[in-house]
Amino acid sequence: MKSWYLLYCKPREELRALQNLALQQVESYLPMIKESKTIKSITKIVETPLFPNYLFIHFDPTEFSVSKIHSTRGASRIIGCKEVMTPIDDRLINEIKRRVNAHIPKQEKGIQKGDKVKFIEGPFIDLQAIFEERNAEKRCYVLFNIMGQQKRILVDETSIKKLTEESGSK
Repeated sequence: MKSWYLLYCKPREELRALQNLALQQVESYLPMIKESKTIKSITKIVETPLFPNYLFIHFDPTEFSVSKIHSTRGASRIIGCKEVMTPIDDRLINEIKRRVNAHIPKQEKGIQKGDKVKFIEGPFIDLQAIFEERNAEKRCYVLFNIMGQQKRILVDETSIKKLTEESGSK
């Protein structure tokens, strides 16, 4: 009888295992969630495995060889596969699917024009400014009050951070 099992995959090879199992007509499920990732001050939504290095497979071990699954490219071994294989309850898989479909990533907005920023390093450390715009090569323009006048200066974007409502009032 077909049941769900947990398959451990080689590091970062879940998609390869998923594709190769599909070629063998083995039903498999790789829960993916959308996450907000910031790389070099650019925020993007990326899909990542909910359980890195693992995917769920649905098959009957009496009809399909376990050794074929173990030798599938990207796959390593079925978890709990000793003398008696340990199946996973269908309700657990259905609940994971439901929760993954309902997941909405928390999107963190980067610094936008008009945002208050604080210097976290350099000669202006702990002083505040207003973000104006990004420039090439990780630099940006901020509006800075110097001796009662607002001046536009070019700074390294890593030297500032956005002030939140909580941190701005302290």
